[in-house]
Amino acid sequence: MTGEQVYVSHAPGDLDLVQDLFSTVKNFPFGVHIALEEIESGRSRKRLEGRLANSDLVVAVLTEDGAGNRWIEQEIGYAVAKGIPVLPLYDEGTGPHGYISDVEGVAIDRSDLTVTIFNLLCRLRGALAPLGALSVPNWYIRFPCTVPDCGHPVTLELEQGQTKLWKLHSHGKLLTAACASCESTYYFNPATIGFISRADGEETQSSARSRS
Repeated sequence: MTGEQVYVSHAPGDLDLVQDLFSTVKNFPFGVHIALEEIESGRSRKRLEGRLANSDLVVAVLTEDGAGNRWIEQEIGYAVAKGIPVLPLYDEGTGPHGYISDVEGVAIDRSDLTVTIFNLLCRLRGALAPLGALSVPNWYIRFPCTVPDCGHPVTLELEQGQTKLWKLHSHGKLLTAACASCESTYYFNPATIGFISRADGEETQSSARSRS
């Protein structure tokens, strides 16, 4: 799972929602191209055809604002014509229709976006790394250590399946990744893979001593 490309088709009014849903998804080692962000970077929507053509998956955000949006309809039609899988991400009452009426999507729970992000990650793991029912796609995020004067690369490897990650979340457990250079520890939400906090090396060592 490296180098894949995901294109997110959405209405202008849904940009904030889309950015919230994909904020942690964008930390994984594949490209996430959000339509309006691409436009703001100087491209016109018509010029996004290249992004679509090179995508491994198109996420269509179907909300009240997006219902009937001509660009979303055109981008879905283009993806279907090119054989690119489309994942609907929808509000209740605005679910998949037309070309993708029989495609199972992800419902948006606006009262708890954690659930939505978790379900979105479930589908992305299945779509981008389909290794079989008994295999666990090894996903990861890599980032430079944020301790001043360190900057050593830190990797959070996700060897757990989504069911295990949700159980950890339900029990208030966090995922951890450690910096091999300064021994700082980073903590993440298992459901969303969102960053929670950092304990510097001395704090980590002190905590370990107190538990021993």
